[in-house]
Amino acid sequence: MGRRDERGSTIPLIIGFALVLMLVVGVVIDATAAYLRRQDLDSLADGAALRGADLGAAGTEVYGGGLGAADLQLTPAAARQAVDAYLAAVDAYRRYPGLLAEVSVDVTARRVRVHLRAPADLPLHVPGSPSHPIVGAEGSAVVALDR
Repeated sequence: MGRRDERGSTIPLIIGFALVLMLVVGVVIDATAAYLRRQDLDSLADGAALRGADLGAAGTEVYGGGLGAADLQLTPAAARQAVDAYLAAVDAYRRYPGLLAEVSVDVTARRVRVHLRAPADLPLHVPGSPSHPIVGAEGSAVVALDR
C-alpha cells in the first residue's frame, strides 16, 4: 500500500489564526475602552448626584432657623440646577462630547438620581460592532439625617 502525500501549505491556516487573533484583540481593546468610559461616567454621575442632593436640600430654612426636628426638604429645581452647575464646573460637556444628562428628583424618597449617556469613542472598529456606541451610567444620592 502506498503512502499518502501529506504535503501542503500551512500558510492559509496561519493567516486564518492570525485574523481570528487580531479580531479578538480588537474586541478586547474596544471592550476595555467602553468599560473605562463607563467607569468615568459612573464617577461623574455620582458626583453630580451628591452635589444635587447637597445643594438641592440646603434651603434658606437651614440658614434661617436651623434644622429643628424635620428632615431637609429636597427642592427639585434646586437639585437640577446644582447638577447642571456641577457638570459645567467639572467641564464634563467638553470632556465627553455628546453628553446627555437626565436628572430625576424623587421628593418623597428624598433621592436625586442622575443618568448620564455619552458616545464612546472606541480606538478600533471591529466589523459588526456599532460605529458610535452609547455608554451610560447612573448615580444617586439620598438626603437624610442620622439621628
